[in-house]
Amino acid sequence: MTPAARISAAIEVLADIEARRRPASDALKDWGLSHRFAGSGDRAAIAGLVYDALRRRASSAYVMGEATPRANILGMLRLERDLDADGIAGLFSGARFAPEPMSDAERDRIVSASLAGAPPHIAGDYPEWLDGSFAAVFGEARAEEGAALASRAPLDLRVNTLKAERDVISADFEDYRPESTPFSPLGVRILVGSEAKSPAIQAEPAFIKGGIEIQDEGSQLAALFSAAKPGEQVVDLCAGGGGKTLALAAMMQNKGQIFATDTDKRRLAPIHARLERAGVRNVQVRTPRGQTEILQDLQASIDLVLIDAPCTGTGSWRRNPDAKWRLRPGALDLRQKDQAAVLDRAVPLLKSGGRIAYITCSVLDEENGAQIRGFLARFPGFSVEKPDRLAAVLGERGYLFTKAALISPEGLLMTPRRTGTDGFFVSILRRN
Repeated sequence: MTPAARISAAIEVLADIEARRRPASDALKDWGLSHRFAGSGDRAAIAGLVYDALRRRASSAYVMGEATPRANILGMLRLERDLDADGIAGLFSGARFAPEPMSDAERDRIVSASLAGAPPHIAGDYPEWLDGSFAAVFGEARAEEGAALASRAPLDLRVNTLKAERDVISADFEDYRPESTPFSPLGVRILVGSEAKSPAIQAEPAFIKGGIEIQDEGSQLAALFSAAKPGEQVVDLCAGGGGKTLALAAMMQNKGQIFATDTDKRRLAPIHARLERAGVRNVQVRTPRGQTEILQDLQASIDLVLIDAPCTGTGSWRRNPDAKWRLRPGALDLRQKDQAAVLDRAVPLLKSGGRIAYITCSVLDEENGAQIRGFLARFPGFSVEKPDRLAAVLGERGYLFTKAALISPEGLLMTPRRTGTDGFFVSILRRN
């Protein structure tokens, strides 16, 4: 396919997403099935265009004066891909399979495109109804924080220390020009271009043998801050597919016991194969059975309860840019109730001196600091561990991390702008 034909395809996919209000991944899959002539390189390039357009949906509509799929692509090519009017005109030529040529009005818009004076939610490309929440956390920097959340994310890998070492893994992936992650001592980072195919990590021998997992550096750090130790008794209360369970098991050197569970047994389905591949031997998976409390026998015996809480996912917008435009206030309200419930569920499990690691992939105070303040009001026998103590697990990197992260009395917040990670909030609550 020509570059112009890819542009036409991206506009078609965006129109489908808008008309059917569906995830971008579903629309792209359907387009690929109905256009089998398109090769893997074409599909990757079209996906890159679609996701970049979704990242820039608000700002593109602002500079183009309309919110159509065509305007979205035009604005994105100017704002995100940094093409000038002539470069864009070469793609919008009206030739076979190319979009119709730009009108004089569209060209004028492209030439004068600027976000100077745009409202923060436009410059930051996030939903307007969240502007108050962003202002409460980021203040005058909310547009810059939003823009960073709208950027492309790197591919981060976590080295499984039960089976591998970072230097060896980096050498194995030399063709991808890997970098060590700035803060996590376990991370390897691969930068992927806007039109490049993502590396087939699952096909790599290091992955097949369990030496690596795909995991954002922020998620790696969140697990490290829990300070899980060999020999401890740990509950992963929202284990899902097991990403943080695997990280905890490696930190604990397969010693002690981790009880992994989730309220939705379907989310637990991948965990068994992942545990086997990673060489993990200290995890017991407890699948929920109706309304029965399957952790009843563990009350007052647990050193650490890790809560990777259900949340709006605002911190993961770099990876799911379409999700931010589907988010509604009702979803935030529901998640806040879920978070309070899972925090309360953790309390009876803890022994004296035990701790809760509360983690979200959200940047909203409603799901982060407010949840911790509410918890402390309900359970005054807990206190929050100071963030500089948490960062001590990073060694010499800890000081630099605390200077980069956003620190509050309730915990610490990582963001793409500050720490180069996805957005993650971490708070450690210790039973006094």
